[in-house]
Amino acid sequence: MKFTATLAGLTLLAASSAFAGAPTRTYQVTGPVLEMKDNMVVVQKGKEKWEIARDKDTKTTGDLKVGSKVTVTYTMKAASIDVKSAAKAAKKK
Repeated sequence: MKFTATLAGLTLLAASSAFAGAPTRTYQVTGPVLEMKDNMVVVQKGKEKWEIARDKDTKTTGDLKVGSKVTVTYTMKAASIDVKSAAKAAKKK
């Protein structure tokens, strides 16, 4: 009986852990800094300009300034999701 209860508890704990703290994938962009403000930095990657948000928790090592070559590690996270109904989408066609 104790074994079954322990096994059930461990299974429940493992399942809840899998959903609670899913790791966030990280990405990188490297290039010169074109512009910077307290809340963002713009990095040139090839012909593209990447504007990346930053805040007080962003770790910065070295002297960050315009012209510096940097590697920015970032994550992508949805701020909001607006679901469109299928009926409205069909009417637009």
